Amino acid sequence: MTVAAAPQTAERDGRLRAPATLTQLFFDAVDIHDRPNALQVKVGGTYQPISHRTLAERVRRAALGLKALGLPADARVSILSENRPEWAIADYACLTARYADVPIYPTLPAEQMRYILRDAGVCAIFVSTEEQAAKIASLRSSLPELTWVIAFEDNATSGVDLTLSALEAKGAAAETPATIAQYRDDALRVTPDDVATIIYTSGTTGEPKGAVLTHGNIASNIAAVMHLIPFVEDDVSLSFLPLSHVLERMFDYLMFSVGVSTAYAESVDTVVANFAEVRPTIVVSVPRVYEKIYARVLENALAGGAVKKNIFFWARRVADQWADVALAGRTPRGPLAWKYALAQRLVFSKLKERVGGRLRYFVSGGAPLAPEINKFFYAAGLVILEGYGLTETSPVISVNTPEHFRIGTVGRPIPGVEVRIAPDGEILCRGPNVMKGYLNKPEATREVIDAEGWFHTGDIGELDADGFLRITDRKKDIIVTAGGKNIAPQPIENQIKANKYVSQAVMIGDKRKYPVVLVVPNYDQLEKWAKYKNLLYTDRRQLLAHPLVKAKMEKEVLGKLTGLASFETPKKVALLEHDFSVESGELTPTLKVKRRIVDKRYRAIIDALYADE
Repeated sequence: MTVAAAPQTAERDGRLRAPATLTQLFFDAVDIHDRPNALQVKVGGTYQPISHRTLAERVRRAALGLKALGLPADARVSILSENRPEWAIADYACLTARYADVPIYPTLPAEQMRYILRDAGVCAIFVSTEEQAAKIASLRSSLPELTWVIAFEDNATSGVDLTLSALEAKGAAAETPATIAQYRDDALRVTPDDVATIIYTSGTTGEPKGAVLTHGNIASNIAAVMHLIPFVEDDVSLSFLPLSHVLERMFDYLMFSVGVSTAYAESVDTVVANFAEVRPTIVVSVPRVYEKIYARVLENALAGGAVKKNIFFWARRVADQWADVALAGRTPRGPLAWKYALAQRLVFSKLKERVGGRLRYFVSGGAPLAPEINKFFYAAGLVILEGYGLTETSPVISVNTPEHFRIGTVGRPIPGVEVRIAPDGEILCRGPNVMKGYLNKPEATREVIDAEGWFHTGDIGELDADGFLRITDRKKDIIVTAGGKNIAPQPIENQIKANKYVSQAVMIGDKRKYPVVLVVPNYDQLEKWAKYKNLLYTDRRQLLAHPLVKAKMEKEVLGKLTGLASFETPKKVALLEHDFSVESGELTPTLKVKRRIVDKRYRAIIDALYADE
């Protein structure tokens, strides 16, 4: 089945036009919006604005500075940094200088960076801090093509050839009315088919692959999405997902294009505090963040005594009933309406304040969001617009919108993008958003883009009668038991992770008689329970070995699973002492579990679960 793209809606105002290239997007946004707070960054304890004009000047000078370094016309320039204004300056400087940039996750260890820098043939790199500069310095001798290391901060000295301020000074020295005009003319000569960026997949399996994305790939995605979500004059976004990942990067381009101010979180650890300071109205995130907020809300409700707990669960029941009516397209009235208003005042207003008090929309992507968590937020008055896409599709394939919204789906395909379901259930996508291919990997490219231009996503899904796309699992993650039964693990894992005693869950069972599950407990909750039960232990390993703890976790994990066939239901639970992390290699930088790594690392524990087969 193929879904034809819906026609694009009218432009929001007469000046705003859909960009054909990212350089056009940049210059149009500066010319049209010209606001004092295009970007915001925390300096000296408060958020300070950066105007469109200041940003445009710094981008121009950085671009002219790069040209002054004598980089070749086809140079590839890397950006190794956390989210901050300098990331955007470096990115737009590369785009307007017509160099393809190569973002690198700042959480990656140096050895993993080496592969990317070599594969992409990077000749210059921006680094944010002394820590990131030191990583590159440790690799420099094995990277003969890397000739320039440019630091954002003046105190970064390890192997640094130039600071960003010095690069901008080089550009400023080259400025004349003629060179400024020439800079803009040259920048706007870029075509939609020119390469804008090479983004390496975080790789849940195998070595990373560089997805070659053109100006047209990303610009077409922005053009399609910019009319699907209503933006208003005073919208503010908080940027905290890694800009090295295509989701936040495309979203920040979109915000810039439509004139929304983007504030940068100081770090992932300060996001909650930054929500209160910035008070954003629209935010993009990944399911793991929503899962943690949900878990914290439940934890606070249960820790507040009987009265508080009863009020919370009453409010949740009321909100759930309200959501059922609203999602059915009806207007809640009568007793339900006033009870919901009371539930908002007593309970859900506090959750709204926690995310700044002004939020109009969350956007979710990167992995499937559990429907029960999405419905909880919706019932609380916080709408999560769940979408779907991949690095290779720039990224958006489909998204829920305020007008067309259905929980449990990832929305309808965006304008200009076709989706169909292959006979084996795989989701195929075709459109202007599909990458050129993988850098230096023609065979891998042919494996995912067929002769008719369909990109094979590797995800399993279905289209409903109204054209909404539903993701059921990752094709490579499907578990086939020894008895030939197919199990989609992600929905089951999402059920398990909704439990307050669970931090992470990974289903295992391929080619085995039955499935089992590895669980990382939520130690805050488990240790409170252990204290209440007067259990004695000296460390977490001893805690997990306690028979009462094992019984408790098995009851929480297995006893609350619903709607599963017998062959889908995990038969055993193994408890893991340490949570998964990016640093340990068990999570991608976007917090998706690397199943093969987990399977390999915990093989002895897994084998023990099947020892009595």
